[in-house]
Amino acid sequence: MSIADIAMLMLCGSISGFLAGLLGIGGGMILVPFMIVVFNHLGFSQNIIVHMAIATGMATILFTTTSAIWAHHKHNSIDWKLVAALSPGLVIGSLVGGSEIFEAINTSWLSLFFAIFIVYTSIQMIINKKPTAGRELPGAFGLFSFGALTGVIASLVGAGGAFITVPFMLWCNVKPHTAMASSSGLGFPIAAAATIGYMYGSWGNPNLPEGSLGFVYVPAVLCIVAVSIFTAPLGAKMARKLNVAQLKRIFGVMLFMLAAFMFNESRKAFGF
Repeated sequence: MSIADIAMLMLCGSISGFLAGLLGIGGGMILVPFMIVVFNHLGFSQNIIVHMAIATGMATILFTTTSAIWAHHKHNSIDWKLVAALSPGLVIGSLVGGSEIFEAINTSWLSLFFAIFIVYTSIQMIINKKPTAGRELPGAFGLFSFGALTGVIASLVGAGGAFITVPFMLWCNVKPHTAMASSSGLGFPIAAAATIGYMYGSWGNPNLPEGSLGFVYVPAVLCIVAVSIFTAPLGAKMARKLNVAQLKRIFGVMLFMLAAFMFNESRKAFGF
Protein backbone atom coordinates (compact mmCIF):
# COMPACT_ATOMS: atom_id res chain seq x y z
CA MET A 1 0.00 0.00 0.00
CA SER A 2 1.10 3.56 -0.68
CA ILE A 3 1.44 6.26 1.98
CA ALA A 4 -1.79 7.83 0.68
CA ASP A 5 -3.67 4.53 1.06
CA ILE A 6 -2.37 4.06 4.60
CA ALA A 7 -3.22 7.67 5.51
CA MET A 8 -6.80 7.30 4.20
CA LEU A 9 -7.34 4.06 6.13
CA MET A 10 -5.94 5.55 9.35
CA LEU A 11 -8.10 8.67 8.99
CA CYS A 12 -11.19 6.55 8.43
CA GLY A 13 -10.17 4.36 11.36
CA SER A 14 -9.99 7.34 13.69
CA ILE A 15 -13.47 8.50 12.62
CA SER A 16 -15.04 5.03 12.82
CA GLY A 17 -13.57 4.45 16.27
CA PHE A 18 -14.92 7.76 17.55
CA LEU A 19 -18.38 7.02 16.16
CA ALA A 20 -18.29 3.53 17.67
CA GLY A 21 -17.91 5.04 21.11
CA LEU A 22 -20.17 8.03 20.55
CA LEU A 23 -23.19 6.41 18.88
CA GLY A 24 -22.80 2.76 19.88
CA ILE A 25 -22.23 1.63 16.28
CA GLY A 26 -19.50 -0.71 15.13
CA GLY A 27 -18.08 1.80 12.67
CA GLY A 28 -17.17 -0.83 10.09
CA MET A 29 -20.00 0.10 7.74
CA ILE A 30 -18.76 3.63 7.06
CA LEU A 31 -15.33 2.24 6.15
CA VAL A 32 -16.61 0.19 3.21
CA PRO A 33 -16.79 2.90 0.49
CA PHE A 34 -13.33 4.21 1.41
CA MET A 35 -11.82 0.73 1.40
CA ILE A 36 -13.33 0.12 -2.04
CA VAL A 37 -11.39 3.18 -3.27
CA VAL A 38 -8.17 1.88 -1.70
CA PHE A 39 -8.71 -1.68 -2.93
CA ASN A 40 -9.40 -0.41 -6.46
CA HIS A 41 -6.11 1.48 -6.30
CA LEU A 42 -4.37 -1.75 -5.22
CA GLY A 43 -5.85 -3.59 -8.21
CA PHE A 44 -8.00 -6.14 -6.35
CA SER A 45 -10.37 -8.29 -8.44
CA GLN A 46 -13.69 -6.57 -9.08
CA ASN A 47 -15.44 -9.87 -8.39
CA ILE A 48 -14.53 -9.75 -4.70
CA ILE A 49 -13.71 -6.11 -3.97
CA VAL A 50 -17.03 -5.31 -2.23
CA HIS A 51 -16.90 -8.59 -0.31
CA MET A 52 -13.39 -7.76 0.91
CA ALA A 53 -14.34 -4.21 1.92
CA ILE A 54 -17.33 -5.40 3.96
CA ALA A 55 -15.44 -8.30 5.57
CA THR A 56 -12.41 -6.15 6.41
CA GLY A 57 -14.63 -3.44 7.89
CA MET A 58 -16.38 -6.02 10.05
CA ALA A 59 -13.04 -7.38 11.28
CA THR A 60 -12.11 -3.92 12.59
CA ILE A 61 -15.28 -3.90 14.72
CA LEU A 62 -13.71 -6.63 16.86
CA PHE A 63 -11.21 -4.07 18.11
CA THR A 64 -13.25 -0.86 18.14
CA THR A 65 -16.08 -2.47 20.08
CA THR A 66 -13.65 -3.93 22.61
CA SER A 67 -12.37 -0.46 23.34
CA ALA A 68 -15.87 1.05 23.43
CA ILE A 69 -17.19 -1.79 25.60
CA TRP A 70 -14.55 -1.15 28.25
CA ALA A 71 -15.33 2.56 28.28
CA HIS A 72 -19.08 1.92 28.73
CA HIS A 73 -18.51 -0.89 31.25
CA LYS A 74 -16.56 1.43 33.55
CA HIS A 75 -19.73 3.52 33.84
CA ASN A 76 -21.96 0.46 34.38
CA SER A 77 -23.94 1.34 31.26
CA ILE A 78 -24.16 -2.14 29.67
CA ASP A 79 -26.91 -4.62 30.48
CA TRP A 80 -24.78 -7.77 30.42
CA LYS A 81 -27.74 -10.09 31.05
CA LEU A 82 -29.40 -8.81 27.89
CA VAL A 83 -26.14 -9.08 25.94
CA ALA A 84 -25.77 -12.70 27.09
CA ALA A 85 -29.38 -13.51 26.14
CA LEU A 86 -29.07 -12.11 22.61
CA SER A 87 -25.54 -13.35 21.83
CA PRO A 88 -26.29 -17.02 20.96
CA GLY A 89 -28.68 -16.02 18.17
CA LEU A 90 -26.36 -13.27 16.98
CA VAL A 91 -23.43 -15.68 16.76
CA ILE A 92 -25.31 -18.35 14.82
CA GLY A 93 -26.91 -15.83 12.47
CA SER A 94 -23.60 -14.10 11.80
CA LEU A 95 -21.79 -17.39 11.18
CA VAL A 96 -24.42 -18.57 8.71
CA GLY A 97 -24.63 -15.20 6.99
CA GLY A 98 -20.86 -14.77 6.80
CA SER A 99 -19.98 -18.27 5.63
CA GLU A 100 -22.95 -19.54 3.63
CA ILE A 101 -24.77 -16.51 2.21
CA PHE A 102 -22.15 -13.77 1.91
CA GLU A 103 -19.90 -15.36 -0.74
CA ALA A 104 -22.86 -16.68 -2.70
CA ILE A 105 -24.22 -13.17 -3.35
CA ASN A 106 -23.00 -11.54 -6.56
CA THR A 107 -20.97 -8.33 -6.16
CA SER A 108 -23.59 -6.20 -7.90
CA TRP A 109 -26.41 -7.40 -5.65
CA LEU A 110 -24.26 -7.12 -2.54
CA SER A 111 -23.43 -3.49 -3.44
CA LEU A 112 -27.12 -2.74 -3.96
CA PHE A 113 -28.18 -4.38 -0.69
CA PHE A 114 -25.45 -2.50 1.17
CA ALA A 115 -26.54 0.83 -0.38
CA ILE A 116 -30.19 0.25 0.54
CA PHE A 117 -29.22 -0.56 4.11
CA ILE A 118 -27.18 2.66 4.35
CA VAL A 119 -30.20 4.67 3.17
CA TYR A 120 -32.34 2.98 5.85
CA THR A 121 -29.68 3.75 8.46
CA SER A 122 -29.31 7.37 7.40
CA ILE A 123 -33.07 7.94 7.64
CA GLN A 124 -33.00 6.49 11.16
CA MET A 125 -30.20 8.87 12.07
CA ILE A 126 -31.77 12.00 10.56
CA ILE A 127 -35.27 11.42 11.96
CA ASN A 128 -33.89 10.16 15.29
CA LYS A 129 -37.34 8.87 16.10
CA LYS A 130 -37.31 6.61 19.13
CA PRO A 131 -39.79 3.73 19.05
CA THR A 132 -42.58 3.94 21.58
CA ALA A 133 -41.87 1.59 24.46
CA GLY A 134 -44.75 -0.77 23.88
CA ARG A 135 -43.75 -4.06 25.43
CA GLU A 136 -41.31 -5.99 27.57
CA LEU A 137 -38.40 -8.03 26.29
CA PRO A 138 -39.51 -11.38 24.79
CA GLY A 139 -38.55 -14.76 26.21
CA ALA A 140 -35.49 -16.83 25.37
CA PHE A 141 -36.83 -18.10 22.03
CA GLY A 142 -37.88 -14.61 20.93
CA LEU A 143 -34.49 -13.13 21.79
CA PHE A 144 -32.71 -15.99 20.01
CA SER A 145 -34.82 -15.56 16.86
CA PHE A 146 -34.33 -11.80 16.81
CA GLY A 147 -30.59 -12.25 17.38
CA ALA A 148 -30.27 -14.78 14.55
CA LEU A 149 -32.03 -12.51 12.05
CA THR A 150 -29.96 -9.53 13.16
CA GLY A 151 -26.76 -11.57 12.81
CA VAL A 152 -27.56 -12.55 9.22
CA ILE A 153 -28.37 -8.98 8.17
CA ALA A 154 -25.34 -7.52 9.97
CA SER A 155 -22.97 -10.04 8.37
CA LEU A 156 -24.22 -9.11 4.89
CA VAL A 157 -23.58 -5.38 5.33
CA GLY A 158 -20.57 -5.43 7.65
CA ALA A 159 -22.40 -3.63 10.47
CA GLY A 160 -22.29 -4.16 14.20
CA GLY A 161 -26.07 -4.41 14.32
CA ALA A 162 -26.79 -1.30 16.40
CA PHE A 163 -29.21 0.09 13.83
CA ILE A 164 -31.39 -2.96 14.45
CA THR A 165 -30.72 -3.79 18.09
CA VAL A 166 -31.08 -0.27 19.53
CA PRO A 167 -34.61 0.38 18.16
CA PHE A 168 -35.60 -3.12 19.30
CA MET A 169 -34.31 -2.52 22.83
CA LEU A 170 -36.01 0.88 23.05
CA TRP A 171 -39.28 -0.67 21.90
CA CYS A 172 -38.90 -3.22 24.70
CA ASN A 173 -38.57 -0.55 27.42
CA VAL A 174 -34.77 -0.63 27.75
CA LYS A 175 -33.48 2.79 28.80
CA PRO A 176 -31.96 4.75 25.86
CA HIS A 177 -28.48 5.11 27.33
CA THR A 178 -28.42 1.44 28.33
CA ALA A 179 -29.59 0.41 24.84
CA MET A 180 -26.86 2.49 23.17
CA ALA A 181 -24.14 1.14 25.44
CA SER A 182 -25.36 -2.46 25.24
CA SER A 183 -25.27 -2.30 21.46
CA SER A 184 -21.48 -2.02 21.75
CA GLY A 185 -21.46 -5.26 23.75
CA LEU A 186 -23.61 -6.93 21.10
CA GLY A 187 -21.29 -5.76 18.33
CA PHE A 188 -18.46 -8.01 19.50
CA PRO A 189 -20.18 -11.43 19.07
CA ILE A 190 -21.57 -10.28 15.71
CA ALA A 191 -18.13 -9.19 14.49
CA ALA A 192 -16.34 -12.27 15.83
CA ALA A 193 -18.76 -14.78 14.30
CA ALA A 194 -19.14 -12.95 10.99
CA THR A 195 -15.36 -12.55 10.58
CA ILE A 196 -14.84 -16.26 11.16
CA GLY A 197 -17.60 -16.93 8.63
CA TYR A 198 -16.03 -14.63 6.04
CA MET A 199 -12.65 -16.32 6.36
CA TYR A 200 -14.03 -19.86 6.36
CA GLY A 201 -16.43 -19.32 3.47
CA SER A 202 -13.83 -17.74 1.17
CA TRP A 203 -10.73 -19.73 2.12
CA GLY A 204 -8.79 -20.77 -0.98
CA ASN A 205 -10.52 -18.30 -3.33
CA PRO A 206 -8.03 -17.83 -6.21
CA ASN A 207 -8.83 -14.11 -6.54
CA LEU A 208 -7.67 -13.25 -3.02
CA PRO A 209 -4.66 -10.90 -2.81
CA GLU A 210 -1.55 -11.54 -0.76
CA GLY A 211 -1.98 -10.53 2.86
CA SER A 212 -5.60 -11.61 3.15
CA LEU A 213 -7.25 -14.22 5.37
CA GLY A 214 -10.22 -15.13 3.26
CA PHE A 215 -12.05 -11.91 2.47
CA VAL A 216 -10.32 -10.07 5.36
CA TYR A 217 -7.40 -7.92 4.18
CA VAL A 218 -5.09 -7.91 7.19
CA PRO A 219 -2.90 -4.84 6.33
CA ALA A 220 -6.01 -2.65 6.13
CA VAL A 221 -7.28 -3.99 9.46
CA LEU A 222 -3.95 -3.12 11.12
CA CYS A 223 -3.97 0.44 9.73
CA ILE A 224 -7.51 1.10 10.89
CA VAL A 225 -7.22 -0.53 14.31
CA ALA A 226 -3.96 1.28 15.09
CA VAL A 227 -5.98 4.48 15.58
CA SER A 228 -9.58 3.37 16.19
CA ILE A 229 -8.79 1.71 19.53
CA PHE A 230 -7.71 5.13 20.83
CA THR A 231 -10.58 7.20 19.43
CA ALA A 232 -13.39 4.83 20.55
CA PRO A 233 -12.97 5.68 24.26
CA LEU A 234 -12.98 9.38 23.35
CA GLY A 235 -16.32 8.91 21.60
CA ALA A 236 -17.77 7.07 24.59
CA LYS A 237 -16.65 9.90 26.87
CA MET A 238 -18.10 12.58 24.60
CA ALA A 239 -21.43 10.71 24.40
CA ARG A 240 -22.19 11.93 27.92
CA LYS A 241 -21.45 15.56 27.05
CA LEU A 242 -22.57 16.27 23.48
CA ASN A 243 -25.97 16.64 21.82
CA VAL A 244 -25.97 13.15 20.30
CA ALA A 245 -29.30 13.69 18.51
CA GLN A 246 -27.86 16.56 16.49
CA LEU A 247 -24.72 14.58 15.72
CA LYS A 248 -26.83 11.69 14.47
CA ARG A 249 -28.51 13.98 11.94
CA ILE A 250 -25.14 15.18 10.64
CA PHE A 251 -23.94 11.59 10.45
CA GLY A 252 -27.14 10.63 8.63
CA VAL A 253 -26.48 13.20 5.90
CA MET A 254 -22.96 11.82 5.49
CA LEU A 255 -24.40 8.33 5.15
CA PHE A 256 -26.59 9.51 2.28
CA MET A 257 -23.43 10.53 0.41
CA LEU A 258 -21.87 7.13 1.09
CA ALA A 259 -25.06 5.46 -0.15
CA ALA A 260 -24.83 7.42 -3.41
CA PHE A 261 -21.30 6.08 -3.87
CA MET A 262 -22.44 2.49 -3.27
CA PHE A 263 -25.41 2.85 -5.63
CA ASN A 264 -22.93 3.97 -8.29
CA GLU A 265 -20.73 0.94 -7.55
CA SER A 266 -23.77 -1.28 -7.92
CA ARG A 267 -24.66 0.40 -11.22
CA LYS A 268 -21.17 -0.25 -12.60
CA ALA A 269 -21.25 -3.85 -11.40
CA PHE A 270 -24.59 -4.39 -13.19
CA GLY A 271 -23.06 -2.83 -16.32
CA PHE A 272 -25.48 0.11 -16.61
